[in-house]
Amino acid sequence: MDDQWMRRVWPPAEEGSPPSGEGLTRPYGAPGGSPRSSTPPASPQWPTRPYGGREPDRNPAEESLTGLYGAPVSERRQADRPVWPSLGLESPEPEDDLPPSARRYRAPETPPRPMPRWLRRLLVGGLALVCSAAVIGAVVVTVLHRAEDAPPTVIDDQIAGVSYTLPPEWREGVVAPVTGFTSVAARGDSATVMARSGDRVDPPNLRSAVIDLSDLYAQLLLHGDKVEVLDDRAVTVGGRPGHTRAVRAEYTDVVNEPAFMRVTLLTRPDGGSTVLLGLAHPDRPQSRAEIEGLMWGAR
Repeated sequence: MDDQWMRRVWPPAEEGSPPSGEGLTRPYGAPGGSPRSSTPPASPQWPTRPYGGREPDRNPAEESLTGLYGAPVSERRQADRPVWPSLGLESPEPEDDLPPSARRYRAPETPPRPMPRWLRRLLVGGLALVCSAAVIGAVVVTVLHRAEDAPPTVIDDQIAGVSYTLPPEWREGVVAPVTGFTSVAARGDSATVMARSGDRVDPPNLRSAVIDLSDLYAQLLLHGDKVEVLDDRAVTVGGRPGHTRAVRAEYTDVVNEPAFMRVTLLTRPDGGSTVLLGLAHPDRPQSRAEIEGLMWGAR
């Protein structure tokens, strides 16, 4: 049975000797030579049995080539090869689509998307607005801080024999708008206080003297269509007895607003008197309060 499997199938064995004198061609060999023997070789090169059997003997020449070039291809390790042949449908490696420079210096990166022009303008405008607001706020805070730290202005009128402190936002004037007054202070065009010296007045006659003064200045300065008396009483300012009178003038036209006036007469240690005149136009509670506070603080 073993001999039957080991027989060479092709080429068939030669039964007779070839005719003499003719060079026969050996299958897969050079022409000429002795006729092929019908006896099978003692040790065939690659005997194999389909379902087991004796391992074939190796050719010495094949073993020498194995030592020189390695194991035959059929015996090399096939673990790294796929089981099924590739159909070309697999996705290539990322490096297959990259140029050699990208494999060395990394793949090129996508540039960032530029900021829209309208957004840049909006950011620049907002930044400019914030900076302007910060600068304005710093200036306002600095000015207010200095105004709070600055001492109040004190007017010392030696001719009138009186000193008085100005409220905030009030400024000392250079020349009084009414003749005879030697000092003046004002808050813009809305409120004014003036001082001057007066004649000697006895304390019992202070009220009558103040009435005369208020009537005179009401005619000169107010020119009201209707004058109403708001206050008429005796006062003591800085230890000095005196009298005060306040009036309010109204107008029939629609242009002029009501005006306020207060006249205060104070006695002096040397026998003279001091006249304080306050005017507010238009008549406002703040202006009234500031005029009265200035007069009550005189000394």
